[in-house]
Amino acid sequence: MKQVVVTGLGIISPAGRGLADAWEGVLAARSGVAVDEQLTEMGTPVTLCCRVPAFDPDTELGRGSARRLDRFTHLAAIAAREAVAHAGLSQGDDEAITAADPDRTGILLGSGIGGAETWAEEYPRYLEKGPRRTSPMFIPRMLSNTAAGTVAIRSGARGPNMTVNTACAAGASAIHVARDLIRAGAADVMIAGGVEAGITGLSVSAFAQMGALTKNPDPATASRPFDVDRDGFVIGEGAAVLILESAEHAAARGATPLATVAGAGASADAHHATAPPEDGGGAVLAIQRAVADAGIEASTIGHLNAHGTSTPLNDVAEARALRAVFGDHTDAIVVTSTKGVTGHTLGAAGAIEAVFAIQSLREGRIPPTANLVNQDPEIDLDVVAGAARETRLQAVLSTSMGFGGQNSALVFTPA
Repeated sequence: MKQVVVTGLGIISPAGRGLADAWEGVLAARSGVAVDEQLTEMGTPVTLCCRVPAFDPDTELGRGSARRLDRFTHLAAIAAREAVAHAGLSQGDDEAITAADPDRTGILLGSGIGGAETWAEEYPRYLEKGPRRTSPMFIPRMLSNTAAGTVAIRSGARGPNMTVNTACAAGASAIHVARDLIRAGAADVMIAGGVEAGITGLSVSAFAQMGALTKNPDPATASRPFDVDRDGFVIGEGAAVLILESAEHAAARGATPLATVAGAGASADAHHATAPPEDGGGAVLAIQRAVADAGIEASTIGHLNAHGTSTPLNDVAEARALRAVFGDHTDAIVVTSTKGVTGHTLGAAGAIEAVFAIQSLREGRIPPTANLVNQDPEIDLDVVAGAARETRLQAVLSTSMGFGGQNSALVFTPA
């Protein structure tokens, strides 16, 4: 079985722009939650969200990008560019892949919603001005696979090009499937990750009507995973991309591996459209499968970057799942949820949190769970709060759970 390693990371998130800034942001528990002017003007039931640092798409990606591409594609292209450069696959400011065979380099991105901003902009225009004023760019801007296609155009990668949607597990699912494509010999290199830009008046109102979003109006304390006073998540946006390669390919081109994608597991709750089972049964299966796939002892896992959405049901179910898998060893697993800083970035979350899990593995530092003041007694875990914790790690776990009951778990080990 081919060993698959990570050789590059790229990220744009509410924690910060770029790997160094985002990592510093979560280590410092620097919350990205803010009252949003656009949501306030629209009169949405909830006006808090987590946006990425401001940027000009025409400056970042070339003239006309703001008009031709949806915001979620902007984010994916920015994260992919950093990851490709970090892996040493490109030269200078040129995004074209030169250090690997473009025909053997693929792309696999996850997104739960895709071009939400395009839908929000175009449908009212259609109703007001009629069908003949519909933008010819509507379809290519809106399609979920446009982000992967755009990254291919910019990088020249002509290998397998796919988009997966497992809702809030999509970013992790993309990493899982990309690794398996390399193992199967379909590619030498995969550009894999997740992206979401779903902060629109319609989506925020819909999530609020579901009761999924926090009603806490205070940005400083709104996103509080595992806290007894949590009452819902804060919607966020962002993108993260990992460069995956076979270990042989990375060694042949002299790349420095950052981590090994040792294990991956997936499952379905087969329970409910939006709520997890109380015992976390589906997550149990995904975690068990990831650990078994990694071929390591369960006691090797020292850290979990949890899905930890700050919703009452999810946080407790995830805690129960962890204890069901690891038993007494659960007490030795150091847990965090970086959603206290980033909010819930939906389809991007699994990839963003994979980046943070890898950084913890590399540096031996685990970010605190922002705003965790009074840990829910039902969550019997060692959750980091207050300040980052230093510890030596042999293996880390990252979990993701999506609407529809889709679960994903990833295990990373040192390269």
